[in-house]
Amino acid sequence: MASIRQQKVAEELRKMAGEFIAANAGRGSLITPTRVDISPDLKRASIFFTVLPESQEENALSFLKRNRSEFRQYLKKIHFKVLPFVDFEIDYGEKNRQEIDMISIE
Repeated sequence: MASIRQQKVAEELRKMAGEFIAANAGRGSLITPTRVDISPDLKRASIFFTVLPESQEENALSFLKRNRSEFRQYLKKIHFKVLPFVDFEIDYGEKNRQEIDMISIE
């Protein structure tokens, strides 16, 4: 279970990822950060996201991975005690949850 500090840092990273994406991503897709997994020492974080339309997932992943260093610079606006190394991953768990919701509606 994550500590309260991990939870706060993770939520701040998710919020800042959303701001960064809104300011820097193209308008061809909607990229939404859904959750953040952060290591107990706060040095590594994985930001999970979903993309609409799904056909743009690989383009979005490529964009985010290319811009990791720019995002890290963006994070310097907030004075983290430890500035984490960040990676981005497609949130397959959220995609599966959405598919189950669609099946249950039918």
